Amino acid sequence: MSDRTDTPSRARRILVIKHGAFGDFIMALGAFQALRRHHEGDHLVLQTIPSLAPLARASGWFDEVWTDPREKGLRALLAIRRQIKGGRFDLVYDLQSSDRTGLYFQLLRPFPPRWSGTAWGCSDPDPNPARNATHGTDRYAMQLATMGITHVPPPDAGWISADISRFALPDRYVLLAPGCAPHRPEKRWPETHYADLANRLAARGITPVLVGTKSEAETTTAIAAACPQAIDLTDKTSLFELGGIAREAAGAVGNDTGPMHLLAVAGCPSVVLYSHASTPTQSGQRGPKVTILREPDLKDLPVERVEAALLDLAGL
Repeated sequence: MSDRTDTPSRARRILVIKHGAFGDFIMALGAFQALRRHHEGDHLVLQTIPSLAPLARASGWFDEVWTDPREKGLRALLAIRRQIKGGRFDLVYDLQSSDRTGLYFQLLRPFPPRWSGTAWGCSDPDPNPARNATHGTDRYAMQLATMGITHVPPPDAGWISADISRFALPDRYVLLAPGCAPHRPEKRWPETHYADLANRLAARGITPVLVGTKSEAETTTAIAAACPQAIDLTDKTSLFELGGIAREAAGAVGNDTGPMHLLAVAGCPSVVLYSHASTPTQSGQRGPKVTILREPDLKDLPVERVEAALLDLAGL
């Protein structure tokens, strides 16, 4: 079914809703590209969370980027209602399709715009009965297909890049991303294993480069202390610089964390480590060269296995 109307001469106003988290946003890049191409000539607006707004603006795929801090309380909900109603949208693609965005739809009654998503009573409900068990990239593509957008390309992350000369990185280096959400320690490969891997790489003449956020500094500092040849870039790179660093890296090893999605789509040969706490079929990193290793308890994943997977994938 096409979502085109009988008045092609009028530029329509289209709202796309996609909040977070960062990995989910990266999984939606192909859908964003497809929407921009399909709605060429229309006014395309993205509503996302404040931390992702700069990335969305830099993509060039949206005419406007709105922020939704997702605050609680009636006042916050009414502010979002005013924002969406004031946009006078002809069509909304709710790629987030959460309970919260479903509530947004209900607040727009009695005359909501045409709405693609899972909100009760919306005009174009996503018919996928296994939506929540479907990988994010596939989930968005299947939703758009019901709206007549049948081709969703692989994510183009070439624009997520920057000059990285200030880091003066060596010719051969491998990125290590040993962190993840602080409240999910079960998703972390032990830092002693990362330190062992870092020393093995250094012995091969490959420099380990540690990346992560400030909240992961305790882990990366411990690994750097155990491997003097390692370079610690924790909390020193922007997302755009991280994309540039990924393109020059020989490979990467990391836990199931958002930055690994970026490294993977940037084309960096990536080995991603999964425990029982997350499901690769639903949220696994995708890219030209990705290997996923999974153990119920990551303490049981041997360093030798990870090293071998990296050397094989990256051709080192």
